[in-house]
Amino acid sequence: MFLRRHRKVVDEVSYDYWTLCESHRTANGPRQRVVATLGKLDSTDLADDAGWDDLGALLEGRTREKRARQSELGESPAAATQRAAQWEVANVAALRVERVRDFGEVWLGLALWHRLGLGKLIDSLVEPGKEEVSWADIASVLTVGRFCAQRSELGIAEHWYEWTALEDITGVPLSKINDDRLYRGLDVLGAHKDKLCGHLMERYRDWFGVRFEFMIYDVTSTFFEGQAEGNEKAARGYSRDQRSDCKQVCIGLVCSPEGLPLSFEVFAGNRNDVTTVEQIVTDMERKYGQAQRVWVMDRGMVSEKNIAFLRGRNARYLVGTPKAQLRDFEKALLDHQGWHSVQSGLEARLIAHPDGKGEEQYVLCRSTARAEKERAMLARQTEKLCAELQKIDAALREKPSVKTGEVERRIGRWLGKYPAAAKVIQATVERDPSGAACALTITSHVEKGRWKDQAHGAYLLRTNCTETDPAKLWRWYIQLTQAEAAFRTAKSDLKLRPIYHQKTGRVEAHILVCFLALAMWRVLEQWMNGKGLGTCARKLIAEISTIKSMDIVLPVRRGETQTELTIRTVARPDRHVAELLARLDLELPMRNRILAAPTVSGTAQTVQM
Repeated sequence: MFLRRHRKVVDEVSYDYWTLCESHRTANGPRQRVVATLGKLDSTDLADDAGWDDLGALLEGRTREKRARQSELGESPAAATQRAAQWEVANVAALRVERVRDFGEVWLGLALWHRLGLGKLIDSLVEPGKEEVSWADIASVLTVGRFCAQRSELGIAEHWYEWTALEDITGVPLSKINDDRLYRGLDVLGAHKDKLCGHLMERYRDWFGVRFEFMIYDVTSTFFEGQAEGNEKAARGYSRDQRSDCKQVCIGLVCSPEGLPLSFEVFAGNRNDVTTVEQIVTDMERKYGQAQRVWVMDRGMVSEKNIAFLRGRNARYLVGTPKAQLRDFEKALLDHQGWHSVQSGLEARLIAHPDGKGEEQYVLCRSTARAEKERAMLARQTEKLCAELQKIDAALREKPSVKTGEVERRIGRWLGKYPAAAKVIQATVERDPSGAACALTITSHVEKGRWKDQAHGAYLLRTNCTETDPAKLWRWYIQLTQAEAAFRTAKSDLKLRPIYHQKTGRVEAHILVCFLALAMWRVLEQWMNGKGLGTCARKLIAEISTIKSMDIVLPVRRGETQTELTIRTVARPDRHVAELLARLDLELPMRNRILAAPTVSGTAQTVQM
């Protein structure tokens, strides 16, 4: 779901209103529809006396309480603003703007960081030493940088931090942010991974009522730039990023059905997904107790050893099965009785375990849209494969007596490129009396083609849950898409890939920072959903990122002396952005910071306006 803004112009006056929309699949492809018309979003009075000195309170959402206490004392925000008024004689014609910085996106990231209580937690975990900047502040810079899609710690230190208003918000000078300090911050943060994950789970429970009855588990990979010779887990393996030329590590992520990340583990890049299940389940039970949770996993995690392991721990599971196992249920698939409609274009039915023991049951599903997509994909592959095989046949007939081995290698390359079509298309090399290849015979496996057509859009789930409603079991399994969406967010929006670090510990700490940024992203989506703003965090961040901070330099005259007055301020957001902030209970600093011109002694003064 996402929020869409509409603009209407009547008599040269612009009006904005909002609708809540969602994407859904149809037989003609993905479409969007309006869920609710929100009209003009309610906005609160943004004229507050909070300023740069109240940044901590603003980030933690404590300004409303402060205003309430002021009202009790009989001083209104308007009175406080009037009391702080300061007038100067200025040369408006010479006014200029300097030091424009990105404010909105980093402000939002820091607000999420503080409201999750991560800074206070790190302060309590790390013993203070001789460091000039606290490790909690360094961790916040690292995580907010990743939240804002910075690719590397080096990029944060060399460019990004200077371009943002983080120096003004956090109070950490630019001179104190360098790559060495950020790398050491990774080392400190990586030592407290379990405490951070446990803290996030407590926040999820308190804020969103997450009960952790379902655990969604999936695995992805991310690759390295460089040789990664100092990383013992870096290896070449199956790359989800289509970068088989690079070494990689695999990342196993556990999340809730809402997509909130709970924990993660980093595995060797050549490790098979199916071998990671026991470690993940054992670690989660050791850290958070051995409750009878339902583990939801895709078919890449399925093996009889893993199923026996989960049963032995009295764990419930709902897993996908290999496509080939559908053949055992061909009769049930073709039977028109016993199907339950789950949603438009999708049916499911419950099937007992083949051995009749009753310890397990299967859910057979078939989707009309998925079947059409698979048929179209197979048709395209078949057409392309046949075209290439016909080219080989034409070349052989034009110039016969080619070595059979050479022809078979050419055929093998094309069969490997179109594996789905290769299962139903057969190419036979014809030989002349001397044994050389002279032509090609292309045939189709009729039986395999018929089964392929019947199995299009069908898939099989396996579970030991006692639930008897196939629609409910299907909905449990479809929650696995939340883990896939989390990986897409981490890789695309948070720029997890590629990794530039070489040491094993640094790599795992770097992934921990990505994990924390992902948690902030998902919490923002839940926050938006609770406020009726949909769940499209990407759109909200893009809107808020338009807010900038800047220095307004104003020539002034004080008596016979002319000087320049520098005012640091945050640009007032557009009306629709201000309304979004108001819905999220986020407040920007409204008072300006005046950076006075140097005095006779050469020092500068900073006052609030």
